[in-house]
Amino acid sequence: MAAISPLPNTTPTAIITVGQPSRRNTELILLAFAVVIPCFAYANVGLALDGRMPSGMLGYGIGLGLLAGVGHLAVRRYARYADPVLLPLATLLNGLGLVIIWRLDQSERFRALKTFAPAATHQLLFSALGIALFVAVLVLLKDHRILQRYTYISMALALVLLIAPMFFPPVNGARIWINLPGLGTIQPGEFAKIILAVFFAGYLMVKRDALALASRRFMGLYLPRGRDLGPILAVWAMSILILVFETDLGTSLLFFGMFVVMLYVATERTSWIVFGLLMSAVGAVGVASFESHVQARVTAWLDPFAGWGKSEASEQMAKVLMTFGSGGVSGSGWGQGNSDLIGFAANSDFILATVGEELGLAGTMAFLLLYGLIVERGVRTALAARDPFGKLLAVGLSGAFAIQVFVVAGGVMGLIPLTGMTMPFLAQGGSSVIANWALIAILIKISDTARRPAPVPVNNPDAEMTQVVRP
Repeated sequence: MAAISPLPNTTPTAIITVGQPSRRNTELILLAFAVVIPCFAYANVGLALDGRMPSGMLGYGIGLGLLAGVGHLAVRRYARYADPVLLPLATLLNGLGLVIIWRLDQSERFRALKTFAPAATHQLLFSALGIALFVAVLVLLKDHRILQRYTYISMALALVLLIAPMFFPPVNGARIWINLPGLGTIQPGEFAKIILAVFFAGYLMVKRDALALASRRFMGLYLPRGRDLGPILAVWAMSILILVFETDLGTSLLFFGMFVVMLYVATERTSWIVFGLLMSAVGAVGVASFESHVQARVTAWLDPFAGWGKSEASEQMAKVLMTFGSGGVSGSGWGQGNSDLIGFAANSDFILATVGEELGLAGTMAFLLLYGLIVERGVRTALAARDPFGKLLAVGLSGAFAIQVFVVAGGVMGLIPLTGMTMPFLAQGGSSVIANWALIAILIKISDTARRPAPVPVNNPDAEMTQVVRP
């Protein structure tokens, strides 16, 4: 008797979702703390300066709360599974930055200057524009992988943004701003770092296998082939040109360092890091040998007190070091410092000095920890991303953010020559706060894609829609 073959399985298939919970309520709770803490700081400054609560505290609290609420609603609607920590961290830094800028606006020394103009109100407006761009990115960027289509367009746009300041007069010795009638000054380098990250991610995703090949090994390092050195040589040359023609050491270090970090992540070759550091050192030393503006900053870094009364850069650097020293471990307290003695750059280039004096070493480390957490969440997003472009883009944006914080903090603390860049979310600067909100939005979109539950078919007609948390 012939065997009867079994009937095919016709059991209906159900779908379950496997992934992380949305964590939006967690984000909401963290945002509440991110709004309350700056409000307490604002009240503390007012009590320290005048002995009474500041009159604008209610408006400040409502304004910051509305900005945070709009950002949260946008994330809840358009990036439901995104990282719940990135938005609160950025809100907290932005809010504290507004408090410090307002505190410096109350300085009698600042008010005595003919060029004085309150900066806190403008910074709050720029923060609102940053949140608007944040929401626009979440709404319009349906999938971060769409950006890969614009790899070479991104390169062209970034070059335009980096070259544009050359045609405008220098400000304080550097050509890093462009002046638009009716809109004021814009620092295009802040936006160029995001666009360059898109280009580098798209380019390295395609070329990483060729760049990972090595022709020989020397002293434990894999030496890249000659024809593969082209990309890094081109980026190195571009950074040197920016340094020469715009005397912008910060932007030059930022985007060359970002490219080397992304190159290392893409190829896993330590040799690229070594070559990048050597080329960066050679370029910086070479330019410093004939560029007077860079020479002045190097001199101020090596011995700031030797140029007291002779060089403005040296005098400012000496005042910054004394400001940090007077803060000690716990600081003098909100509103009790004298960092306004630094001058016009106290609320921009040297705003971290106010933190060091009034909050001390403990407060400075707390701020650096907040920045470190943003970088850590960005790297965690890169590790969780399901596509190579998303991984490289998240690493590039996180690396750019980390390098900018290091370059600014290192320059202010005397670890490296001062660069004149803006401390993200903290210092006065509309271009910086707007661009960094866009950076956070892209990281949130990548994390949303990475954490979004994946549908899994199950041959069980009674299976319910469930959600299992990954370990």
